[in-house]
Amino acid sequence: METSEIIQKVRKIEIKTRGLSNHIFAGEYHSAFKGRGMTFSEVREYQYGDDVRSIDWNVTARFGHPYIKIFEEERELTVMLLIDVSGSRVFGTVSQLKMDIFTEVAATLAFSTIQNNDKIGVIFFSDKIEKFIPPKKGKKHVLHIIREMIDFKPESTRTNIAEALRYFTNAIKKRSVAFIISDFIDQNFEKELTIANRKHDVVALQVYDIRETDLPDVGLMKLKDAETGNRIWVDTSDKRLRTTYRHAWGESQLELQKTFTKSGVDSVSMSTSEDYVKTLKKLFKMRA
Repeated sequence: METSEIIQKVRKIEIKTRGLSNHIFAGEYHSAFKGRGMTFSEVREYQYGDDVRSIDWNVTARFGHPYIKIFEEERELTVMLLIDVSGSRVFGTVSQLKMDIFTEVAATLAFSTIQNNDKIGVIFFSDKIEKFIPPKKGKKHVLHIIREMIDFKPESTRTNIAEALRYFTNAIKKRSVAFIISDFIDQNFEKELTIANRKHDVVALQVYDIRETDLPDVGLMKLKDAETGNRIWVDTSDKRLRTTYRHAWGESQLELQKTFTKSGVDSVSMSTSEDYVKTLKKLFKMRA
């Protein structure tokens, strides 16, 4: 992709997603993703009814009468985006590819993050760690992230969510909020997800395409696995095949939801043909 084309795309995404962050998610992000806890702010003289456990004994001894410590919510967060860059993201049959939704959702979250003066970092993953962008603040940093999302060329087409979670847990020492943006076409990552969610606050954002849920009746169709490159012919006029396909999708979704529930992870799903703004608002409301 030409540099001028990339800049144009970055600008287009910035205008759209920063507007969403400013006008729609301004207060909701703050209430949905609170600070890490309480931090010491100042001391004041003890008043009747104050919790005696808050007495600062050093200051009390110095002045000869009781003083207590005042705490306030520690607002600053570190937010991490774990973005799936495997081959299956380059799929979409209606109006957008999954990777387009990945990018816009990630950009919206990133602008919401810096608007609240929080740090934002990114891990691009396939079946390995493709790129790590350490958490920082500021608009310039977010625009760098968006540019990377638009123009990034992964080395692998396969997926390993467990590997991404292991790396994240080891790399980010400070408690953070982590959004995994993926289609979750993978298995056996429940253990790593549970461990990551004990240390951090992990949220799963699944993006899927309608054709992954249901096959159209259009006769012979050639299907390609975007991650392995394997191709097969299928007869979509076969009603039993379409029913089996639909059933397999439903079963995989049930298993995925079980994994999220067991791991204690909040999750939402969105289709490439749906408005992701509604889904994000639902997530923020769910967590408020």
